[in-house]
Amino acid sequence: MTILTNAKAVTFILTGNRETARAFYTGTLGLNEVGEDEYSVTYDLAGTEMRLTSIADHVAGPHTVMGWDVTDIRTAIAELKAKGLTFEIYEGFGQDPDGVWTDPGSGTMIAWFNDPEGNNLSLKQAGG
Repeated sequence: MTILTNAKAVTFILTGNRETARAFYTGTLGLNEVGEDEYSVTYDLAGTEMRLTSIADHVAGPHTVMGWDVTDIRTAIAELKAKGLTFEIYEGFGQDPDGVWTDPGSGTMIAWFNDPEGNNLSLKQAGG
């Protein structure tokens, strides 16, 4: 489908408690809130629209729902830890004490954390 190749993407994060999630995404993560309607709070993520969408009885799944490419994962982790975030350590995954897993083939580093409802989010720094 070539029409989607050049279309701007929109991403959605589902929440059962919009105000708690909004405090996290706006306050803790510092995302740029650009609007709100009866269904969602909208953020601008470097030109990509993210909609924090209310869904009654939402239960987060175990998989990553969104991530950010960062240039310095250690600095990003330190900044988020200073705001009270903790990073996930998965048994048997071989992460370091900060929760960073390094792909042995590419050197790409990834770390995971959750929003207040358990939506799994990630940071990624490309290997060199």
